[in-house]
Amino acid sequence: MAEKPWGGRFTQKTDDLAEEFTSSISFDKRLYRCDIKGSMAYCEALAKAGILSREERGKILQALKETEEEIERGEFSFSNCWEDIHMHIEQRLQEKIGEVGGKLHTGRSRNDQISLDMRLYLKEGVLSILDLVKELQTSLVKQAAKYINSIMPGYTHLRKAQPILFSHHLMAYYEMFKRDRERLTDALRRIDVLPLGSGALAGSPYPIDRDYLAELLGFAEISQNSIDAVGNRDFVVEFLSHCALIMMHLSRLCEEFIIWSSAEAGFLHLPQSLCTGSSIMPQKENPDVLELIRAKTGRVYGALVSLLTILKALPLAYNRDLQEDKEPMFDTVDTVKNSLKIMAKLLDGIEVNQERMRAAAAEGFTNATDLADYLVLNGIPFRKAHQVAGKVVQYAEERDKKLEDLSLAQLQSFSPAIKEDVFDYIRIESSVDHRQTIGGTARQRVAEQIKRAQKELAC
Repeated sequence: MAEKPWGGRFTQKTDDLAEEFTSSISFDKRLYRCDIKGSMAYCEALAKAGILSREERGKILQALKETEEEIERGEFSFSNCWEDIHMHIEQRLQEKIGEVGGKLHTGRSRNDQISLDMRLYLKEGVLSILDLVKELQTSLVKQAAKYINSIMPGYTHLRKAQPILFSHHLMAYYEMFKRDRERLTDALRRIDVLPLGSGALAGSPYPIDRDYLAELLGFAEISQNSIDAVGNRDFVVEFLSHCALIMMHLSRLCEEFIIWSSAEAGFLHLPQSLCTGSSIMPQKENPDVLELIRAKTGRVYGALVSLLTILKALPLAYNRDLQEDKEPMFDTVDTVKNSLKIMAKLLDGIEVNQERMRAAAAEGFTNATDLADYLVLNGIPFRKAHQVAGKVVQYAEERDKKLEDLSLAQLQSFSPAIKEDVFDYIRIESSVDHRQTIGGTARQRVAEQIKRAQKELAC
């Protein structure tokens, strides 16, 4: 068995089971680009500090570049023997250029290396997710503009409440995902902090220019406490938390699309290319994509709880427990990106049954509040108007009629304040357009929401 880089004080060979159990290369090898990028920058910093000669610097940089190319071509050999991506790359350097390769670890620890790699990885991951959330918002706005005049029932307690525009409902999700983008953008500030140069926990005894490192690696800030720098995973927890919210928002949208696309609702059709069939029932078009996004939300919740549990009683600074932080992070990045991609594609392909939506919005006395509002506008206190409207609803329900199907005489039997213009006031279209407050469902207001969103997305 090859000698471990840390094996100087050991007299016993590492047990094979322990070697396999402690190895992280099976999952942290995906950090190789980040690790090599950090190593190249650190090589430059060592050269600037006079620790590496110009010739040694050149050899190390060339060997790192060749190693990256080997990994990308699939020619690199990974083994549990070298535990993690850091030791694999260091070992390959020494195979290529001998003892000079061992100089790269001067003043550096795997503790600040992994923190650096994770921050570099998350910076890229967050930017990708931000782009995908924006694409989903674009799809929402596109469909909202297309169906600007489509009326549907709005719900509270999953019971019909008031008529709203379908576009207004879609724009509610636009706002939810807007907050997600804001949170992730803010989280980038705390990810964008350079830990390299912190060493194992106490800093470096060598004159490493951390400002220079930050400039080379594109970090906006430098960590101010070496202990915190190597033991801190708050930035990962925060990322997972924001991703949990993204998945929760996706899951809510999925649930509504599943309900709306059912035969019982019939509000919309999902693209067949994103549905699946049944192995036994030939008529089925199952919303499996939506169901899987809904289920994968639990995976992201689990990743967040997993890391919080790892950290909850962990003493400073670095502990091997932190090896378990990467798989939840990797899985979350993959899950969120894939879910956003396919949700945007599905949204682009929906077909809305506007007639069915309009008919459903006219059922269930969704204009009852408008009758109460009409009475208020004619001098009746709201609580009294609410009571009158409730009695009218009961009267109509007993006769299997809608409010607008009652005669003027029937309505006036409940209140003399009701006049002929009530029928125009309680029309479904009128009900929608009465909601003129900023953020309301009136067509004019929703058109303003869409226009504002289009400007935001163009930035």
